[in-house]
Amino acid sequence: MQASFEATLEYAQEQDNIDILFPFRERFRFPQHEGRDVSYFCGNSLGLQPKSVAYLMQQELEDWARFGVEGHFEARNPWFSYHHLFGERLAKIVGAHKDEVVATNTLTVNLHLLMMSFYRPEGKRYKIIMEAGAFPSDQYAVETQVRMYGYDPEDAIIEIKPRDGHYIIEEEDILNAIEAAGDSLALVMFGGVNYYTGQFFDLKIITAAAHRVGAYAGYDLAHAVGNIPLQLHDWNVDFACWCSYKYLNSGPGAVGGIYVHEHHCSNPKIFRLGGWWGNEEKTRFKMEKGFVPQNNAGSWQMSNAPVFNMVAHNASLDIFDKAGMQALREKSEHLTAYMEWLLKQITHLPFEIITPSQSHRRGCQLSLLFSDRGREVFDKLTENGVVADWREPNVIRIAPVPLYNTYEDCYRFYEILNSIK
Repeated sequence: MQASFEATLEYAQEQDNIDILFPFRERFRFPQHEGRDVSYFCGNSLGLQPKSVAYLMQQELEDWARFGVEGHFEARNPWFSYHHLFGERLAKIVGAHKDEVVATNTLTVNLHLLMMSFYRPEGKRYKIIMEAGAFPSDQYAVETQVRMYGYDPEDAIIEIKPRDGHYIIEEEDILNAIEAAGDSLALVMFGGVNYYTGQFFDLKIITAAAHRVGAYAGYDLAHAVGNIPLQLHDWNVDFACWCSYKYLNSGPGAVGGIYVHEHHCSNPKIFRLGGWWGNEEKTRFKMEKGFVPQNNAGSWQMSNAPVFNMVAHNASLDIFDKAGMQALREKSEHLTAYMEWLLKQITHLPFEIITPSQSHRRGCQLSLLFSDRGREVFDKLTENGVVADWREPNVIRIAPVPLYNTYEDCYRFYEILNSIK
């Protein structure tokens, strides 16, 4: 495949001409630089705004003005059941049944709520395995959860790190650590895609290994959801959570999401913190004592849907539903491979790509590790209308997102980067 790539504008434009997803670019608003669209490669941090958001937001504002409190049942999208708009569409994206997913809360809130259900240390089974260098919020959540039960994080948390001289974590090392922990292991909790390197972990084999020793397996999918096709139900993943402001393009601080396998959803013995919106819907307005959880992932909700916060989520999931995850993945693999190939043509700048080259081990993010001049290069990219992402101490992350990035975008990035002397 890579032998046919060309570092020319003509080649890039030819690829865009045959790209069936190219028209979806027109559904998004791009920041401007000197009167033209920026080269936006930061969808792994914050996705672009769908153009339909303004219309949908105005609709909710009009319904609020028209109906007041009655909008909970009389609005065009009744607020009482607003979260139900997302079930089927989210289920397609993460490979689940619609009752196994719910749009609610925010990512770290959801992670804490889910760990309250699935990290229940007892006796010798109290340890958690996670990746070293996980995103800070994951580290903080796991650290404080184990402290809450009186354990020392240095003892209770087993961190799996890359081998010496390497940047990615080998699945073999994860599986060996799970087996070694054995019946002391309560939970495996990884990021589906490592935020720094862009490595996608094999969630199916990690989950199976956790279950073999009697532990639960849960994942933070912030960098995986909307990026890589997932099959959470078929992989028997116990729980997962995610944000929606990255690849799901739902705006800063947007509503998060939860997945819980149906085995647990339907088990009232699985502990969960009670909230009004997690209670059984049919009896919610009886206002009675006694939390009765819904028989689905909705039982992990705390409060009623933040409708204005969810408007952009509604707009973006509509786009995903029309594009389809399989088509997005096919373009993503080819587009990312093209960007990787272009970057490897640049030999005068001191960087290496630390993201795995194999498509099944990554999404669309590429992480460029600089041995020198990294911040200088990043600043020059910014001056030339490129929006990328800088991560301390020396990595530039870029993400050619298949919904709105093009082959010409990739070529323009290469052209600008190659011009930096």
